[in-house]
Amino acid sequence: MFQAPPEVTAEVFATVPETLRPEGNSEWSRTQHGGRSFRAFLEGPSFDRDGNLYCVDICNGRILKCDAAGEFDVVCDYDGEPNGLKIHKDGRVFVADHAHGIMVLDPISGRIEPFLTRPGLERFHGLNDLHFKSNGDLYFTDQGQSGLHAAYGRLFRLSADGQLECLLDNIPSPNGLVFNGDENQIFLAVTRANAVWRIRFLPDGRTLAKSGTYIQLSGGLAGPDGLALGAGGELAIGHMGLGTVWIMSPLGEPMLRIRSPKGILTANCAFGGPEGRHLYITEAETSSILRVELPFAGKEMFAHQADESSA
Repeated sequence: MFQAPPEVTAEVFATVPETLRPEGNSEWSRTQHGGRSFRAFLEGPSFDRDGNLYCVDICNGRILKCDAAGEFDVVCDYDGEPNGLKIHKDGRVFVADHAHGIMVLDPISGRIEPFLTRPGLERFHGLNDLHFKSNGDLYFTDQGQSGLHAAYGRLFRLSADGQLECLLDNIPSPNGLVFNGDENQIFLAVTRANAVWRIRFLPDGRTLAKSGTYIQLSGGLAGPDGLALGAGGELAIGHMGLGTVWIMSPLGEPMLRIRSPKGILTANCAFGGPEGRHLYITEAETSSILRVELPFAGKEMFAHQADESSA
């Protein structure tokens, strides 16, 4: 066990206005949250090159864009359940859709269309999140309703040349994922196990080996959801149902706890702002984006920690 880390409280950067609340409840809301109504269940924050923050609204089938002033626009409204979102280097927006598979969005026209809907002749269980490697390979999680009772969740790789591979098929609720800085390990949020796994690769960069648990969490109503990697290798973990984002060192030590000022559904996060010093967090309960300025940026954070421990 570790000593409790320092704490800071995030601020509310932006909230989806009441005017953007759709009428009625979706099937997703009825199934996942007992019919509770959300203006927008925000996840998948990703910045474009102009500094706009794109998010999904899974319960209402929408892609939203939040500008630097905190103003929201609906980019796309369709019959889907968008869960994760990443922006390709060519500007296209890729979406992990729980109902349809991988979708691709043109952010200019707002047109969204299927990209990968079936592995072979089968169906996905229900996609959750996705991440691009620098070589263009796409990694994504197929969560469905898996958990400790039925550990059938999967991790896929879609190579840049179009080859689809299932890397793991025994995961109890795979969720957010991100590579480490050297791209030889994947951090994988495993929600129902309340843990983050470290998926290791052999030097060939493709074969799995010696994978295990990076950090075992506890508490909350769910578990780790979205992950983001900072400039110094620090890992941000959105702890769904605890109103918390953890900042972990590259060695898996808790460095900082970020608390939500309201709402406990702290889902996903993304680094942004000057020097990546700000962390933006989607808080789904209040349909808000939270923001916090980190005490230190990147490697500076851990150099400071080392100085303090040796003082």
